[in-house]
Amino acid sequence: MGVDETTEKLKRFRSRIDFFDGQILDLLNERAAVALEIGTAKRAAGLPVVELNRERAVVEGMGARNNGPLSNEAVERIYTGIMMEMRRLQE
Repeated sequence: MGVDETTEKLKRFRSRIDFFDGQILDLLNERAAVALEIGTAKRAAGLPVVELNRERAVVEGMGARNNGPLSNEAVERIYTGIMMEMRRLQE
């Protein structure tokens, strides 16, 4: 495969990545909106924002649901980061 062919292939792959990144960002913002609603409900009920058991269950559940090619450890790191950001929004 020549350089020109490779360059065109990379453009197509990157275009797909850009599309997926947009979808991921949209979904993360939708998730964040729900997390804000959860934070409001917790505060109204006098409940703590942090629920480590729930966070752990989400992270482990996503690892269990994973079919690759990401490793379970990578999925857990990603979801741990997501959970931390959602917690910050609720605080």
